[in-house]
Amino acid sequence: MSSDTAMEEYAQALKLAQKELRDLQAAGKRPHPAVLDELLSENGTETVIDVGLVDIPTERIVGTKSAGRVSAFTATFRPLLDAKSEFGMKWVSLCEAHLGDTGITDPIECYEYLGNFYVQEGNKRVSVLRHFDAPRIPGNVKRVMPRKSEDPRIKAYYEFLEFYKISRLYTVQFRRPGDYAKLLSYMGKHSDEVWTEEERRNFNAYFHYFRDAFFAVKPGSDDILPEEALLLWLKLYPFRDIGQLSTAQLKKSIYAIWEDVVASANKEDAVKVQTKAEDESKSSLVSRIVSVLDTLDVAFVHQLEADRSAWVMGHEEGRKHIEEVFGDKIRVRSYYGANNPEKAEELIEQAVSDGAQVVFTTAPPLSRATLKAAVNHPKIRFLNCSVDQPYSSIRTYYGRIYEAKFITGAIAGAMAGDDRIGYIASYPIFGVTASINAFALGAQLTNPRAQIELRWSCVEGTPQADFFADGIRVVSNRNAPTQNNLCQDFCNYGTYLMDDLGELIPLGTPVWVWGKFYEFVIRSILSGGWKREKGVSTALNYWLGMDSGVIGVNLSDKLPQGVRQMALILQKALEMGAIDPFRRKITAQDGSLKNDGSAVFTPEQLLRMDWLCDNIIGTIPKFEEILPVSQAMVRELGIYRDEIPTEKKENKPREDFDHLR
Repeated sequence: MSSDTAMEEYAQALKLAQKELRDLQAAGKRPHPAVLDELLSENGTETVIDVGLVDIPTERIVGTKSAGRVSAFTATFRPLLDAKSEFGMKWVSLCEAHLGDTGITDPIECYEYLGNFYVQEGNKRVSVLRHFDAPRIPGNVKRVMPRKSEDPRIKAYYEFLEFYKISRLYTVQFRRPGDYAKLLSYMGKHSDEVWTEEERRNFNAYFHYFRDAFFAVKPGSDDILPEEALLLWLKLYPFRDIGQLSTAQLKKSIYAIWEDVVASANKEDAVKVQTKAEDESKSSLVSRIVSVLDTLDVAFVHQLEADRSAWVMGHEEGRKHIEEVFGDKIRVRSYYGANNPEKAEELIEQAVSDGAQVVFTTAPPLSRATLKAAVNHPKIRFLNCSVDQPYSSIRTYYGRIYEAKFITGAIAGAMAGDDRIGYIASYPIFGVTASINAFALGAQLTNPRAQIELRWSCVEGTPQADFFADGIRVVSNRNAPTQNNLCQDFCNYGTYLMDDLGELIPLGTPVWVWGKFYEFVIRSILSGGWKREKGVSTALNYWLGMDSGVIGVNLSDKLPQGVRQMALILQKALEMGAIDPFRRKITAQDGSLKNDGSAVFTPEQLLRMDWLCDNIIGTIPKFEEILPVSQAMVRELGIYRDEIPTEKKENKPREDFDHLR
């Protein structure tokens, strides 16, 4: 290769550099490579580890070790100095070598910090190779270890280190804990399964194909990473499909999920939790005038048949309620048996084909199939009965069951003659710990000496038999998913007394009143509320309580009159919003003060509560203690789901939701 050709390449690189410099300065962004020494002076580190020779993904080289010649390059290492300078002549010489017979053979020397690389020696080699779009650059790497902390980015990086041991990939760098485990699951790999060289090559090729399509759809999206978009894409589609799609098809699929990507990547800002049954149509008179519907086709998709599941029975009661309320204003169909992913997708698509305009899927395991259908059918309204789902294409709904647990806790405290109360919890999932604590605070309200002995139905053991043997006579069990009094009278649910012969005497139970929620949604849609609009990246989670009528308490006729009156007073106060079970002084088991009496917990704090009140005896089970049949649900909704080891993604039946309340 001639020097003239190399000089022409430098002139082209310089021209691109000058444009990049202007664009970055105009956008208010850093125009030159980052400097590692400046980052470390702010954050501090503990150790430096020699990693050895690494094939570094070119896009991961973001800066220099020191501020030395940093102004000679743009942020992407394009050259900025005159071609006749010493710098320019060396760049041209390296260019000749790269395009000649010898090539650039010497590895660069650099440091890696939080998944990015900072060059100590070899800046011009990086500049030349990036100019020619080299995908990787060999380098001798030293890893700077950040100090461990609760910072999500730091926690995610330490998860990356475990991921790197098996994959040897720097290609993806997640910012949130748990994302590497999700990636492995979607890839069908175990957390300790070493990747083959072919698997690494395939992943890199597919990811770069996906990344190029990602930036073509949303160029300059600095707040969203392509790997974060990939994670949501893989929730809906198999990894192998990337290689089977044309560029146009792949771009279309990314565009279709874009608002959900934004919502899931920026969850704290993009998720709205609605705690009141407020009619959205009231906010826009024009919307009401032009959008009122004469009739509405409604579909319910369930995991099981109603005669096999009390949970489904409760939602079917809700369906009957709206049929009575709205009459011929709605047409309703129910679909049963969505007990694995393929069947769930099939039934939801059948509902759409049958003309459904709004689809309720009534259990958390159906969320993935619901999201996939919502992406494919953006004009249809989809709702999934679950919590903590950061997707704008679907809405989720659940109930603040802890409010009713506060009342049954007060009943238990009043009825426990020896101050000991048993509590059988379902799973350590979102909202359950808040229910346990609310029950304990309710018991403390009527009996300051009350002690709650906590057991879990999702681990080995026989909690009710153990309570009876230990002499505990007041027990709280599952919440009733239906208003049918048989659930309470036979003591399958709720709080009850056990006499010395083991006979069960009902006291009261929290209940789900799904008809109230469905009535609220249908009424809102019929009057012009809730329009699915592109460009809206807010995920809406309904979390309604006793003030909306979605949660209630059934009181037994066998409850003493004075205790019954007290429970009714608490119920009325909660319905009016006059009391908050958690707005009081609260101390946790470890002695820490959780509330001095003045704070109001946010919905996020309540849903993700991972501590227990100091009058509770027991612990939250670890994932490995949970029975295998229960682990799938805890993976999906568990309060520690980001820390759970990955498992291979399989198309197998899901556990019914009956035991989760």
